[in-house]
Amino acid sequence: MIAGLAVLALIAVGAVLQGVNNLYWQLSWYLPSWIVQPVFALVFAGFVLLLVQLAWPWLRTITGKARPGAAASLPPPGNRREAAAQNLAAIDQTLDRVRDAVEREALRQERQRMQAELERGDLVIVLFGTGSAGKTSLIRALLQELVGKVGAAMGSTSETQRYRLRLRSLQRAVVLVDTPGILEAGAAGLERERLARDQASKADLLLLVVDGDLRAAELEVFEALAGLGKRLMLVLNKCDLRGEQEEARLLQLLRQRSRDHIAAEDVIPASAAPQSVPMPGGRPLQPAAEVDALLRRIAAVLHADGEELIADNLLLQCRRLSEASRSLLTRQRRSDCEAIVDRYMWIGAGVLAVTPLPGLDLLGAAAVNAQMVVEIARIYGISMSRQSAQDLALSVGRTMAGLGLVKGGVSLLSAALSLN
Repeated sequence: MIAGLAVLALIAVGAVLQGVNNLYWQLSWYLPSWIVQPVFALVFAGFVLLLVQLAWPWLRTITGKARPGAAASLPPPGNRREAAAQNLAAIDQTLDRVRDAVEREALRQERQRMQAELERGDLVIVLFGTGSAGKTSLIRALLQELVGKVGAAMGSTSETQRYRLRLRSLQRAVVLVDTPGILEAGAAGLERERLARDQASKADLLLLVVDGDLRAAELEVFEALAGLGKRLMLVLNKCDLRGEQEEARLLQLLRQRSRDHIAAEDVIPASAAPQSVPMPGGRPLQPAAEVDALLRRIAAVLHADGEELIADNLLLQCRRLSEASRSLLTRQRRSDCEAIVDRYMWIGAGVLAVTPLPGLDLLGAAAVNAQMVVEIARIYGISMSRQSAQDLALSVGRTMAGLGLVKGGVSLLSAALSLN
C-alpha cells in the first residue's frame, strides 16, 4: 500500500512539474515577457485554490472524529419490551433525517401510538371473520360473562368497535375489538376488510371466528393471519345448530387444517347466541351462551403469555414501522445522491475544461470524483476512515493514471502514423 502510494505520488509530482513547465512556455509564446509571470502566478494560484476547495471537506472527513450525532452502540436488549423500546428510539433517529413533512408526521403519529401501547400495555384481542360468523354475538356473550348485564343488542358491525374491561388476577386491561366482516362484495366490502386487516396487524391475540369448515377464501385468510406472527385461535361458533358428533367431526377437521400454524387446543367450540327452544304452553326458552371453554382458554393464554404477547406484538409493529421509515429515508437519500452526482458531473467537466495542463486534468477529475464519493458516504451516515480514504485515492489515481497512459499512447500512435 505504502509503495503504491509513493509511486502514485511521484507520478503526480512529475505530471504537475511537466504541466507547469508546459504552461509557462505556452504563456511565454503567446504573451509579452513582462506579463507572463503575473498571469502564470494567477492561473497556478487559482488551480491550487480549486484543488484545496475540493479536497478540504474530504480531508476534514478523514482526520475528523466521528459525527457528534452518531448513536453509541447500545447493549443488547434483555427482553422483547427493551428491544421494542430500542427500535422506537432508532425510529426517532430515522424520522429526524426525513424531510418530507407529511410522511414524517404520519409515521411519527404511528410511533406515538406504539409508545402509548408500550407504556399502558392493554391486551388487545381482535375478533376476525365473515359477517355471518357471529363475531358481534360472540363479543356480546363474552362481555355478558365477564361484566354481567349488557346494554341493547348489538347488530352487524360496519365499523371497528372497541370494548375495554378488566379481568380478575390480571394486571392489564383487556380490549375486545369487533372488526367489520370480511369477504364481502363491492368497494365498501373491500374497504371494511382493509380496516379489519389493519386492526388484526395491531392485535396481541387474534380470534378467527367461523361457523363451519374453512372454505377456500377463509383458509387463505387464516393463513394470512397466521403469517402475521401473532398468537391465533380458531373459534367454531354456532355449535348449538349441530349435534355432538357433527361438532366433534368439524373440530377434528379444523384442527387438521390448522395444525401447521396453531395448537390443537387453540381450536375451540362456542355457541354465542343459541336458538330459542319452543316450550309447550309458554314462552320459548332461551339457552345461555356457551363460551366457557373459550373464556378459559383466553384466560389461560393471557395469564401465561400476556406479557410476551404484548412484547411480540409491539416488536412486530416496531419492525414494520422501522421498515417504512427506512424505505422513506432510502428514497430521500437516492434523490440526494442523484443531485450530488449531477452536480459533480458538471464540476468535473468544468475542471477538465479550464485545466490546460496535461496530467493535471486527470488529477483534478480524480479529486472531484473522490470528493463526490465522500459526500455520498456522508449522506448515508458513513464516516470514512483514513485507510478507506487512502484506498479510495489509490483506486481513483490508478484509474486516472491508466486513462492518462491510454491517452498518451494514442497521441504517440497518432504522431507516428502522421510521420509515416
